[in-house]
Amino acid sequence: MTWAKLMSNNLLRAIPYLKGYRGSIPSLSPSFDTGPSGFRSVALASSISTIMRQLTAIAVGCWLLVAQCLADTEGSRLDQEKSTFHSDVHLVLVDVQVIDKKTHQIAGSLKQDDLRVYEDGVQQQISAFSHDKLPLSIILLIDLTDSVRPVLQSLSQGALLALQHLRPEDQVAVLVYSASTYVVQGFTNDRSLAAAAIERAGHLKSREAAFFNEGIYQAATYLSVAKNPESRRVILWFTDNVPNVPSDEVKERDGKSLLGKELHTEKQALEEIFRTGIVVCTLLKESLMSEEEDARIRSEGGADRIDRMMHPPGDVYKYANATGGLVVESDEKKLPAKLAELIDNLRLRYTLGYSPSVTKPQGSFCTIKVELAPTVKKLRKDLLVKARQGYYR
Repeated sequence: MTWAKLMSNNLLRAIPYLKGYRGSIPSLSPSFDTGPSGFRSVALASSISTIMRQLTAIAVGCWLLVAQCLADTEGSRLDQEKSTFHSDVHLVLVDVQVIDKKTHQIAGSLKQDDLRVYEDGVQQQISAFSHDKLPLSIILLIDLTDSVRPVLQSLSQGALLALQHLRPEDQVAVLVYSASTYVVQGFTNDRSLAAAAIERAGHLKSREAAFFNEGIYQAATYLSVAKNPESRRVILWFTDNVPNVPSDEVKERDGKSLLGKELHTEKQALEEIFRTGIVVCTLLKESLMSEEEDARIRSEGGADRIDRMMHPPGDVYKYANATGGLVVESDEKKLPAKLAELIDNLRLRYTLGYSPSVTKPQGSFCTIKVELAPTVKKLRKDLLVKARQGYYR
């Protein structure tokens, strides 16, 4: 085989990966002003450092292709076979929380043999088990609606103390959203910076609609490129669970910052979360507006109900159930304490690892179910197991 032919074949193998590369969502310096109140839209953001990283990655990839082309053809074939074998053998990690249904306390004393994990209905052998060992990468995702924003001052006053429950290796970012999503503070280990970002968020105003699915999608994308790839990735969502229906009419009227861009749907947001293994937990601040909205939804007529079915606006409980997360309700005074409680609960999650017993094509969706061992079920009937519902190969 000629060098040119071998080079051509390798480039053809590389093209699908280059097409599928989505890049990262970088953080801009405060000196940039590309969005409301000086914060830039996640969907529109870009930076020189990111471009340089991408160009570097492409350059390294090209160098590796040339090196492979110059290698012995038979040796390259054997290396390729080994690489193919190893790509099929991967470890699936599953975050698990076990809760007492009566007391709502976290059960943190289980052992590996106390749990069972199933993929597509087939029991898997747990080969890795840990408890409270992984560092955390957390996005505080804040709703900018009028009913939520005023209580951010109360949250910010106790946020620094609550964030002290994190460990030195844990990192936090602060994002806000309405129609679009904005980075207030990129990932940092400095708790005072994160607390200050929450306070700044309390002074931001938005007259746009609250598109939940877009906020979750952008937060998940931003979290997928967290600095620590080995961390447990969590979205801590602060909202009153009153989304706007993302219909074309509402988007046109109350989503000017989108600049005509398509919104991500609930399905797309869930797919992004399943691909990245993110857990979504919510600090739910109930309000008179949320109670009135619940009553209005229950009394919706045919046209409004159909519009909501065609354009699902997103729901905190649905995202929590899909990812094995928690929804913690709170009033204004207890917000800092509840934030600290949520952080502590993240420390009490289990991590299970298994190698799938059945081979499936890349991109296939696999369901996951985690439950208690039969002996534990009989003894602890009050325990509830929460884990993500699946993942993409």
